[in-house]
Order: sequence, then structure tokens, then C-alpha cells
Amino acid sequence: MTQLPVLIDLDPARAGTSSCCGIKNPAHEGRRRKICWMQANLKNGLRAKALVAPGGRQCGYLEYLPGEYAWRAVKAPGYMFLHCIWTFHSDCQGKGYGSRMVQACVEDAQKSGMKGVAVLAREQPWLAGAALYLANGFTAVDAAPPDFRLLVRKLDPSAANPTFAGGWEKKLKRYGRGLTIMRSDQCPYIVKFAGEIAQTAEREYGIEPRVVELKSHREAQAAPTPYAVFAVIHDGRVLADHQISRTRFRNIMRTLPGARG
Repeated sequence: MTQLPVLIDLDPARAGTSSCCGIKNPAHEGRRRKICWMQANLKNGLRAKALVAPGGRQCGYLEYLPGEYAWRAVKAPGYMFLHCIWTFHSDCQGKGYGSRMVQACVEDAQKSGMKGVAVLAREQPWLAGAALYLANGFTAVDAAPPDFRLLVRKLDPSAANPTFAGGWEKKLKRYGRGLTIMRSDQCPYIVKFAGEIAQTAEREYGIEPRVVELKSHREAQAAPTPYAVFAVIHDGRVLADHQISRTRFRNIMRTLPGARG
């Protein structure tokens, strides 16, 4: 009989001795920052799980915490908020592992007496698409530009819906003119992308970016984009609302009037 992967609870100690979101190198800066971030957020109910195949190969990752402490620009008190769900390898996809991880979160929310589970979805990199959640009993309850959707699976049918924080344009004005890179340690890949973009802006475009480090869930919930934990903003305009490569940044800069390369 074929053995199925099992979900293993991760804490910083266990994450430190296994692959962290697919990163195996213990000296990787993003990995080290992620583990410190996990340690800091355990007190707020953070729960992380790895989907591990027989033989120890990690093939999935799941992360969630109470909505009051979500690192997304949402208002979801009383709900469990699902930050991340990820299957790492192509041969692990299409086997129902995503649904299995979603259900694990729902079961945990039920045991914890939560109103339900809320999640941010979009058809772009770094977030799962809505189809996975719709297939597991979620419904869309709010939307935000350009294509973000907030979905919920209610455990208490009478509970009020979670919402996006909103006020995006007003929040963007806080950053004024120039280039701002917003980053956090919630995702271990952010440090690499943010560093490369900052370096490229200075060396190739003569722009010294302002780097805004999100250090708490409150700061993330007040961010000017729904995803919150990473953004590139130029003169009050969002150039990127999720992690992008150095090459993608260059391509975007070429579209800006007056930008030199």
C-alpha cells in the first residue's frame, strides 16, 4: 500500500532542522528571518505544518493564525486566517494535497471555536487561486483591486463576514514621492527580492529607495495593498503587490516616464 504524506506541526526548533518553505540552507538569510518571525508570532496563535512524504521529503507547507493577528490587510476577528498553502513540487500537485491542508486548517478552527476560516486568493504568484478554496466549501465575501478576493468558510452561519481593510489610495499617499520597498519576514523569499530590487534601483536608475520594514501584524493590516507583506511603490503608485524578480522590476521601470536605465 502506498503511504501518504503526513502533516507535521512545525515550531522554530523543528523548522530549523528541516526544509523551511523549500529552503534547506540553514545560512539562508530569509530562512533565518522566517524562523525568528515564527518564534515571535507563536504567542499570537501561529500554527505551521509541513506535508512530509515517506522518506522525509517535504512536499507542502501550511500556515495560519487567528484573524486578529493576520499579516494581511484584512479585518477578520474571530476567524482563523490562512496565510499560506503551498505544494512544492510538480509531482505533488493534482493529488488532493492542497485540499487536505485546507481541511486541516478548517478542523483546527472548529476545535478552537472559531467563526470559520478566511483566506486571501488571487490568480497570481505567491497566493493560491480561488478554485482550491471554492472546491472546499468557501465563498467569496469581498474583493480588492486589482484582482484580490477574500473567501470564507463559515463554521458559525450567523457570524459577520470578514472584510478587506480598504482605504488603499489614502494609505498610498503616506509614502509620497520616490521609490518605496515594503517588506516583512513573513515569507522567507522576500529578503532576496527586496534586496535585489533596492540594489538595482540604486545602481541602474540612480534611485535610493526607502525600505519600510513591517514589524507587526498591526503594521501589515494597515498596509496599502491587500497582500501587505511585500510591495514596491513609486510616487504613490503600486508597481508590484507581490514578490517580483530583478528582471521584472527592470521591465516595470522601463514603462515609467523619465526613468533611466
